[in-house]
Amino acid sequence: MEPPTNPGDSPVDLELTVENVESALYQLYFDPDMERKNVAQKWLTQAQASAQAWQFCWALLGPDKLPEVQFFGASTLHTKISRHWSDLPTDQHEGLRVQLLSHILHFSSGPKMVLTRLCVALAAMALNLIPQAWSQPVADMVRAFQPQKPDSEGVSGAEATQDPHAHCLALLELLTVLPEEFQSSRLAQARRAQLRESLAGEWAVVCPMLRQLLQSQDSTNQVKEKVLRCLSSWVGLDVPLGESHELVQDCFTALSNPELFDTAVETIVNAISQPDCQRYIDALVNLMPLVLGLHDQLKTAAQDGDMETSHGICRIAVAMGETHSRVLLEQVEHWQEYLALVNMILFCTGIPGHYPVSETTSSLTLTFWYTLQDDILSFEEEKQAVYLQVYRPVYFQLVDVLLHKSHYPSQEDYASWSSDDKEQFRIYRVDISDTLMYVYEMLGAELLSNLYDRLGRQLMDPQQSSVWQDTEALLFGFQSIAETIDVNYSDVIPGLIGLIPRINISNVMLADTVMYTIGSLAEWLADHPVMLGGILPMVLQGLVKAELSVSSVSTLKRICRECRHDLGPYAQDILTVSQDVLVKEVHKSSQCMWLMQALGFLLSALPVEEILVRLHSLITPHIQQLDTLAQQETSRQLRGSIQPKTHSLTELPKPIRTLLHDFGPMVAQLSGMLGQIYSAFPQASALDLARQMVHIFSGEEHHVSNIKSLIEVLTSATLTIFQQGPRDHPDIAESFMHLHAQILKRKPDLYLSNQLDVKALFYCGILSLKFPETPTVKAGSLFFTELLPRCKDMPPLGDVLQRDGKLLTETILQAVGGGSPRSLTEHFSEVLLSLNRHCPALLSQWLKETLQTPGFPSAQVSTEQKHTFSQQLLREQTNKRHVKEIVKEFSLLCRGLQGSGY
Repeated sequence: MEPPTNPGDSPVDLELTVENVESALYQLYFDPDMERKNVAQKWLTQAQASAQAWQFCWALLGPDKLPEVQFFGASTLHTKISRHWSDLPTDQHEGLRVQLLSHILHFSSGPKMVLTRLCVALAAMALNLIPQAWSQPVADMVRAFQPQKPDSEGVSGAEATQDPHAHCLALLELLTVLPEEFQSSRLAQARRAQLRESLAGEWAVVCPMLRQLLQSQDSTNQVKEKVLRCLSSWVGLDVPLGESHELVQDCFTALSNPELFDTAVETIVNAISQPDCQRYIDALVNLMPLVLGLHDQLKTAAQDGDMETSHGICRIAVAMGETHSRVLLEQVEHWQEYLALVNMILFCTGIPGHYPVSETTSSLTLTFWYTLQDDILSFEEEKQAVYLQVYRPVYFQLVDVLLHKSHYPSQEDYASWSSDDKEQFRIYRVDISDTLMYVYEMLGAELLSNLYDRLGRQLMDPQQSSVWQDTEALLFGFQSIAETIDVNYSDVIPGLIGLIPRINISNVMLADTVMYTIGSLAEWLADHPVMLGGILPMVLQGLVKAELSVSSVSTLKRICRECRHDLGPYAQDILTVSQDVLVKEVHKSSQCMWLMQALGFLLSALPVEEILVRLHSLITPHIQQLDTLAQQETSRQLRGSIQPKTHSLTELPKPIRTLLHDFGPMVAQLSGMLGQIYSAFPQASALDLARQMVHIFSGEEHHVSNIKSLIEVLTSATLTIFQQGPRDHPDIAESFMHLHAQILKRKPDLYLSNQLDVKALFYCGILSLKFPETPTVKAGSLFFTELLPRCKDMPPLGDVLQRDGKLLTETILQAVGGGSPRSLTEHFSEVLLSLNRHCPALLSQWLKETLQTPGFPSAQVSTEQKHTFSQQLLREQTNKRHVKEIVKEFSLLCRGLQGSGY
């Protein structure tokens, strides 16, 4: 069929006929012009919503139509039934049901996409009619698909004599989509409960039929796969495992069929992962031997490198062990079976191969070990002791397995990995690290002693120490635990500190872990400064190597922060090496920033006269470079040169505070340069440096004019960014809000300047509250909590609050009501509390005006609930925690989550 002459020009005026719908579909699917496609799409959406759609959809399902046209006809039927059901008179319901069943039978041989859409349409119809108008939909559907004589139930002879195999598949498709349509439909809570109960009652019809088809020798693999998918769909309705465990047991036989394996795994996992299954202990116990019976198949798959099979069996074992851990632990008479399952999962954790290149199974098991440990430690003391006697040895084995799995491959193999594989392996090691840290709670100091003894034996044995991966793994285990657990009282740490210098760090990956391990012990070193002399040379040795940039710099920073008061004897060595790597630009800008932070900690603990000398030699090169760069013509490359320099200066607040008056002469020069640089290349680090200058120097009269000029330049440039759209610059928005919060806190009279557009700044604050990034919203909230107390004493601020306070209130309510992530609610509550403290009458008025809008801030809350929220909020002007609870509760109500367990 030819498309209409020009259907895209005036789709609204185009007559709604079958021919025009077809032409618009041709245009949507085949026209290369995207604009015309969009016009066609819009017109077709309007066509689906029209009353005529009830009629033209059947014509589009004609046997002579293209599959794409038939699919649109079926989709239109679903749209009408699910969204416009009330438009159809009740006396037409039965006719529509018969027609739909007839068309499903007709399309049972395909096309598949049309059949599925028709099944979804009938499912939607059933959900509209259950239970009053259609009490037994499943039984009626099964009856309609039985072999039958011509003309019964409105089915023609041609349809009745179609392939029974195709009819069986069509029925299974219909039964599969029925629960899925229920799950995806938007329903009121009471209606959802009613439908769930009615559908669960239909399981008595579905379950025996599925069992019969799965056991039948005549059923093809295609039918059996449909049966498995159908069971998986119904399991989502929480059908009782007690009524279907025999069917689930039958699914295990499908695991021996390669064509059905993946679907069978998915179905079994879905069935036994339902928390409700815990009510059917006998059914779970009966399934246990079937799960354990897969162990041999698992071992064979692992031996043959069959990743798909080992992955699938592992999923089943973990689903059984993790979902029902506590229930199965409590079945004391079956303790050996559950221990066997735990050991099966341990085998999965230690499955041969390197994750993620030659195995992807082990990562599935890690959360199981958390669950099992939590359940064991939750028992009362006497019972817990019994379980610990059984499972502590398993957890020691687990540690060995995890350390082995954390091994790096050989350098040659690792070099051949893709960047994506390396990143996945890094994340996998982080997960292992978290697991080791958690396991420490069960195994305690004995775990550290175990690791220390093994490390000592390795480093003393020349043959063992040549395998660097073994040493790296043990240090990785130490670091994982020391990173989060207080090891100050461990008697093995002194020995570990003594062993570390014996490690050859010529291998980069081993050297990285050595650095991180030293960093994790920084707090211990602060309590035992005598050990610093043996460790610092290794760190400084790593600092000069670009390949150890991140680990060595972060470790030095931690040592300088924790041990600063004991670093005097080593200060010269640290500064010499640091200055050398900064001048030679060994590290990237972010690491240079960390290094400057480390030196800031170090200098802050030195005598004042010594700080001045060292600070001068450290900062002067950066100031000189900035001065030179500021005079140059702007370019993208120049921006890359400027950023690390401003970052470096941003990280020296501690020594600067110590030397306030000595640093003073640099303020004028730095202010001018900073304004010049920011105007050319706005960046958050420049705003951060300005904030520190406000914090330190705004109280000194002879610096105020320089600070004031700098603030005016930075504000003007940033307002331009906000006018152009700040969404791509959350870091600048965050730093800008922090800067102005600092100004309001330290030098609020800068806001009396005619050069500062207070109204624009107020609006920037409102925009910052709309960002999805937590730090930006937090900074915006801080800005308002500093601004609002000043409004009474400063007329410019009071005026802008009077004018735009309602907009601020509306923005916060919209965010609380669902416009922003729930995690940000507490920051919004602080602004509401501040508004209530400093302008309660205005807030009361703004709340009344904004909340009276129907559906605002959410259709989920009633007028009464909004009134209650306002009253509760306005009554509380002091208790921050109570206000947070009020706002959080209202936010949950707005999102429909109240009482849902959140």
